[in-house]
Amino acid sequence: MMQNFDQMYRNTVLSVSGNRNIEQLVRTKGWAVAQRFVAGDTLEEAVKAVDDLESIGVHGILDLLGEMVTSEAQANGFAENILAIFDALERKGYPIYVSLKLSQIGQDITLGNGENLGMVNARRILTRAKELGGFVRLDMENHPRVDGTLEQFRVLHGEFGDTVGTVLQSYLYRTEMDLFELSDLKPNLRIVKGAYLEPASVAFQNKADVDAQYRKLVFRMLERGQYVCVATHDASIIEEVKAFVEKHGLSRDRFEFQMLYGIRRDLQQSLARAGYTVRAYIPYGRDWYAYFSRRIAERPANVLFVLRGMLKG
Repeated sequence: MMQNFDQMYRNTVLSVSGNRNIEQLVRTKGWAVAQRFVAGDTLEEAVKAVDDLESIGVHGILDLLGEMVTSEAQANGFAENILAIFDALERKGYPIYVSLKLSQIGQDITLGNGENLGMVNARRILTRAKELGGFVRLDMENHPRVDGTLEQFRVLHGEFGDTVGTVLQSYLYRTEMDLFELSDLKPNLRIVKGAYLEPASVAFQNKADVDAQYRKLVFRMLERGQYVCVATHDASIIEEVKAFVEKHGLSRDRFEFQMLYGIRRDLQQSLARAGYTVRAYIPYGRDWYAYFSRRIAERPANVLFVLRGMLKG
């Protein structure tokens, strides 16, 4: 019963978030609240968030927010701003680790010479990342984009190797097969449950099914010796992963825990203190609304948090 409520809640929030009036209201009055989940508007603010996390042993993953760009100039602008992240992190001496969406750097744009702008910009970004010993994660978007993203990832992995990784979402029926089909690459994968509004024709709708699939994917990667990023705040799953690793005598350098900025900092810190690699996904930038909506959809308590904050504003 509770799982049905959680799914109804999530679907409702993601559905109404597409309403322009709701978006305008949240953009006007919700920024102060959004800063719980978003580090700020600027790269400087994002680097300060990295400073704060590094002080407790947690590394940062910087993500300049933006998606589904249709302008060539805007896509190139995103690429330049992502390249600037590398310089900022290098100056600090921090691990260079960036997440991006191919749709923000031109995945939907074909140039006059027939090249895909997303691939052109991805190659620019990955060339610089490889020079600096950095890492770039290609984020996964909604299900119509999975094929294109995985196809482009395979090409880029062939050119740049372990400088690039991607994401698989456990709520999609197809993901177990996607993991199998990527196995020849032995790629660095981030396993998430999934945050988009997806229909029952392509995605599990029951939380228990999503969680079971999540465990299956993570344990399968650990068994195969593939590097896996366990991206969850679910303490029970984290404890199961820790127990699985200990039982099978697996090295801690074959996996890491990843969580979101502003969520379960206490858990992040305790895992880091226990000697696990932990990274926090730090989003920043002005295009924060879509990301913020997905965070609100994750827990009913988040809506109350937002409403209280907006009423104070």
